[in-house]
Amino acid sequence: MAEAAPGSRTRIRVLLVDDHQVVRRGLRTFLEVQDDIEVVGEAADGAEGVARAEELRPDVVLMDVKMPGMDGIEALRKLREQANAAKVLIVTSFTEQRTVVPALRAGAAGYVYKDVDPDALAGAIRSVHAGHVLLQPEVAGALLSQDDGNGGTGRGTTLTEREREVLGLIADGRSNREIARALVLSEKTVKTHVSNILMKLDLADRTQAALWAVRHGLTS
Repeated sequence: MAEAAPGSRTRIRVLLVDDHQVVRRGLRTFLEVQDDIEVVGEAADGAEGVARAEELRPDVVLMDVKMPGMDGIEALRKLREQANAAKVLIVTSFTEQRTVVPALRAGAAGYVYKDVDPDALAGAIRSVHAGHVLLQPEVAGALLSQDDGNGGTGRGTTLTEREREVLGLIADGRSNREIARALVLSEKTVKTHVSNILMKLDLADRTQAALWAVRHGLTS
């Protein structure tokens, strides 16, 4: 593996998890021409994907949903149980939209459709790596139409006004750095607010926080 040139950006390490070899080959061919993205490995199913993610510690996992054996959503849950820090970008087809919400609830940072424009795919990888949550309008609508049984509205009353502002910006897909700029805060302070939000709402990550915010009308 070639070393990055002095002064160049660190490349985003990507793991491809898809049961179709031709799909993996196509993704690799495109992503390897991106100066800031490096494909560090491949896996043909969810179980292998979890093992490879543990071994390779990629920055981003591009995860198919429908795979034999362990599917993408179960693999995502396993990664979160192992506290793997990789951002997971779910790859799905338009006809599998119903799988998107469970994937986001399991901790995915976002999703793209299988027919996504290659440049848009690279942009999505860069976006989730930077800390954004890719929450598209149709998914927000699906979330709002669902009832998780307990709602969690009461927990929101424990948030401070500043925490509610931070939570709204998380739901808008802002990274910690962008939130810091928007609210004129240090990035360290924003991280503290995010930690407090997750603790107060009993949520696992910022993706779940974004979903909570959408369900409770805290988006702009």
